[in-house]
Amino acid sequence: MDMKIWRSLSLLILLIGSLIFGAGPAAAMTQLNVTSVDYQQCPAELSEGAVTSGGSSRPASCYLVVGTINNPSNKTVYDVDIYGRIYDANGDSVMQNRTRLGEVESVPPGDHPFEIRISVPASQPAPLQLKQFKASGFSATVRTQLLEESSESRF
Repeated sequence: MDMKIWRSLSLLILLIGSLIFGAGPAAAMTQLNVTSVDYQQCPAELSEGAVTSGGSSRPASCYLVVGTINNPSNKTVYDVDIYGRIYDANGDSVMQNRTRLGEVESVPPGDHPFEIRISVPASQPAPLQLKQFKASGFSATVRTQLLEESSESRF
């Protein structure tokens, strides 16, 4: 059989399987507000380290990005990713090609503080500029839901 027939047959089997065994509930994406974003130097016990790139190590400065996440829904949001852009005093990005800065396991309804440790190459001068912060998460824990669905579909 050629590739088109195999592909069509595979899709048909997946469709029939989902109709017979039922597809699990989708975990809806929820957008959260991020406010009061600021940064501070890491305490001494967190500040040791270096930034590695391409196998070489460079001195780094440690910072804690802090702020508040507001969950406007009436349900807890899980696996919340926090995004933002961070620039040095010269306007250069300190996280090149990366806007996802960290994750919070769960955020109940209302306002909740967060803290993310970042390492910035020591060659990039402070003060840092924090811009375009946002967060999003799911109505159910994605990892747990996937594990539960796979164990439920076993014979």
